[in-house]
Order: sequence, then structure tokens, then C-alpha cells
Amino acid sequence: DLVDRHHRAMLRLAETFVSDRATAEEVVQETWTAVIDGLEDFEGHSSLKTWMFSILTNLAKKRGQQEARTVTWSSLSEESIDREVTEESDRFDTEGRWSVPPVPWNTDPEEELMRSDLLERLEDAIEQLPDRQKAVVTLRDIEGWSASEVCDVLDITDGNQRVLLHRGRQKMRETLESYWSEQKDGVP
Repeated sequence: DLVDRHHRAMLRLAETFVSDRATAEEVVQETWTAVIDGLEDFEGHSSLKTWMFSILTNLAKKRGQQEARTVTWSSLSEESIDREVTEESDRFDTEGRWSVPPVPWNTDPEEELMRSDLLERLEDAIEQLPDRQKAVVTLRDIEGWSASEVCDVLDITDGNQRVLLHRGRQKMRETLESYWSEQKDGVP
């Protein structure tokens, strides 16, 4: 039940500290192991959720700092490009016919494209935020956490949380304003 309830949010928060989804998934798995191992020592000074996310935050910060000091072999190779080509070619059989046909669109393609373009720009804008702003915006606006929960997990004051949230939302607002201005002016 805990995994079902919190795994997605934990993954999203971990992604704000590390460079890729695979590493974030590893951090979340390490967190679940730490939670299971430390459950007997949990004293209840905070909620179970806050305690779990504090463990996650500490592990993710540590992993992010380690990543910043190392260069992986995968970043030096073309393996990821080869993997993408292989995954795309799996959609066709040996005779060039669809083995996995495309899914039909049930909406107006132009509207769907605008929506996905806007979503991509918002995701990029969140990714560009400084780490602490990114974490606060992710937890408050995407995951729907309360201010006190965010303060407890990130170990920040309520005032600091409000400032980080305001600044992050301001940058998101600027992204939206720029997007809608471009749409109004017909700029793709």
C-alpha cells in the first residue's frame, strides 16, 4: 500500500536531484530498503510519509553530488543512440510492415500538439529551476503536498518554502506567458 501510494511521488522528487530516471529509480529502491531496515527505529516524531521522504531526499542529494563528480561510460558512448534506433525498429516486422501499429488520435491533432508542446515547455522550465525551487514546485504543485510537509521533508523554514515556491511559480508563469504570446503571434 505504501509503495502504491508514494512510489510515483518519490520517483518524481528523486529526479529533481539526480541526472536521469534510471538513477532516480535506484535512489527510490535504496529508500525503500532503508525504510524497511529502519522501520523498527522509527519513533513517530514526524509522520511516516515525512520520514520516508526525508530518507529519500538525503539519499538523492548524496547521489546527485556523487554524479556531479563522476563521468559515466554511457555518457561517452553511442550506446543510447543505438538503443533508440533498435527500439524504434521494433515497431516494424522484417518486411517493413507495422508490427505495432500507431495508436489512432481521438482528439484534434493541432490541439493535442499545442498541449504536448506546452507540457514539454513547462517540464523544461521546471528542469531549469534551481534544485531547491524545483523540489518545492514539484512537491507542492505536481504532487499536491502541503507547505508543512514540504518544509519537513526538505528541512527548510516556512518562509523559505514560500519564497522558493513563489520564485519557481514566477518562472513557470513567464514560460506560460511566453508560450501564449507566441501562439497569439503565430510563432511556432
